[in-house]
Amino acid sequence: MINGKRILVTGAGGFIGSHLTEALVRAGARVTAMVRYNSASSIGNLVFLASELRDELTITAGNIEDSDFVYRAMEGQDIVLHLAALITIPYSYVAPRSYVRTNVEGTLNVLEAARHLGTQRVVHTSTSEVYGTAVHSPIDEEHPLQGQSPYSASKIGGDKVAEAYFRSFDTPVVIVRPFNTFGPRQSARAFIPTIISQALSYDSVRLGSLAPQRDMTYVADTVDGFMRAAVTPDILGETINLGTGATYSIGDFAARILELMGCNKPVVHDAARDRPGKSEVLRLVSDNRKAARLLGWQPTTSLDDGLRKAIEFVSAHLDLYTPGVYAI
Repeated sequence: MINGKRILVTGAGGFIGSHLTEALVRAGARVTAMVRYNSASSIGNLVFLASELRDELTITAGNIEDSDFVYRAMEGQDIVLHLAALITIPYSYVAPRSYVRTNVEGTLNVLEAARHLGTQRVVHTSTSEVYGTAVHSPIDEEHPLQGQSPYSASKIGGDKVAEAYFRSFDTPVVIVRPFNTFGPRQSARAFIPTIISQALSYDSVRLGSLAPQRDMTYVADTVDGFMRAAVTPDILGETINLGTGATYSIGDFAARILELMGCNKPVVHDAARDRPGKSEVLRLVSDNRKAARLLGWQPTTSLDDGLRKAIEFVSAHLDLYTPGVYAI
């Protein structure tokens, strides 16, 4: 059902976006990859695609906050997979207004264009961070939304704008809510590449709080969920979790990664990396039954297999990381 579809991916140069773009091209879609404009003409993680796959892409550079650019990019598209966002939580404490502009206003630009262009479907990307610390576990789609950081508040705002457009204008929206995703190409702002790059470079691994628990999904499984959400019939207006249903602490992940790497190095708590106390999300674990029921989706990559692939990527591209610097 993907083959031959004209699909725009916003945020295509990002971690998940680049993997999704690659999978869509392999599935026969006619893909336009939207990346953020920069003077270096960088296309982000799309550089890791084989040249023959990149040649199949139309790459357009601009800014999701520019409504005119977004409208032009969406003209003629059947489906829009909207992943463009500011995603790092620590930087949202520093520059909260920029998160509203990108994550709320940028989403509004996509939805308003879809409304006027008659786009067949918009898949909007949410995040498990909108749930905050679990009130009940596992977390289903009816769980309350809690803005425990400016980032999560901006994503709740984007989600609610998407919901409003579906209810107000019948804009054909599906909201996909991934829990934490990991794998090759992930930036040093995420804790798994941080652990790996430090273990490769130093005598110890420095992390923030080791207690928070996360439900980690390998990127290929997350991408599969997005692709199913793009074409599965009778799911408009739905919000769908993508997660494994298992959770481990940051400390557990560190120990597991070091064991897989054959490293016997201490893990040291660095208080400078901690979130503000009331902002920390202590436990995330998904209820993924709705994804199984509506999309026929379930994760297939084991945690250890995914971690091995992440270790392999970081080891081969250590020059992309600055393990001695806390990247916010």
